[in-house]
This record gives sequence, C-alpha cells and structure tokens, in this order.
Amino acid sequence: MEYTIDAKGKKLGRIASEAAILLMGKNTPDFQKNEVPSVKVNIENSSDLNIDDKKLDNKEYQRYSGYPGGRKVRMMKEVIAKKGYGEIVEKAVYGMLPANKLRAKMMKNLIIK
Repeated sequence: MEYTIDAKGKKLGRIASEAAILLMGKNTPDFQKNEVPSVKVNIENSSDLNIDDKKLDNKEYQRYSGYPGGRKVRMMKEVIAKKGYGEIVEKAVYGMLPANKLRAKMMKNLIIK
C-alpha cells in the first residue's frame, strides 16, 4: 500500500507523527508490532513546511563521535542549509519510530520529496 502526505503549510511534528503511524502499520486492522508492514509513505512538499523562525534558530541536532570533545551541535537552520528539509523530516520520523531492529527497515519505506 502506498500513502502520500502533503506537507505544505503543516507543522513538522504533525507530519512526522502521521508518517510514523503509517510506517508502523498502526492504521491497519492486522497490525503486528513484530513485523514491518509492506507500505510506502511519500512526503511531498517538504520544503513548504510551516517552521517558526524561533525554532530555526534554537532547535539543536547533536552528534557524538565517542571521543572526548567529540560532540557536534548544529542548529536547524544550518542542517537545512547543508542537507535540505528532507533531513529534518527524516530525523523527526526516525525519532518517533520504536527503537528496535525494525526501525531501519521501516525507514527504508519512507520517501521524502
């Protein structure tokens, strides 16, 4: 099954939670949490998201290399400038999926345009 979500004028969290529910298959009557459903989720117009200016300046994305002093912090505005809006949406959906072995398989069914 294939779903399409139009992100034009919508908030990031609303889009991400809707996509996460569809990727997990929670909207189907035969939902099983130990199986990845055969669904594809397309998110269109990700560059037209409704993101506040305050969030662009204050939202942080962190990485850590494991070494002392290896923490790297980027603001949302920098991530968008370097990798685009798709990266922001992908990180939001990734954070809303369950942290288990199936998360990577579910993320392969997400297509952001």
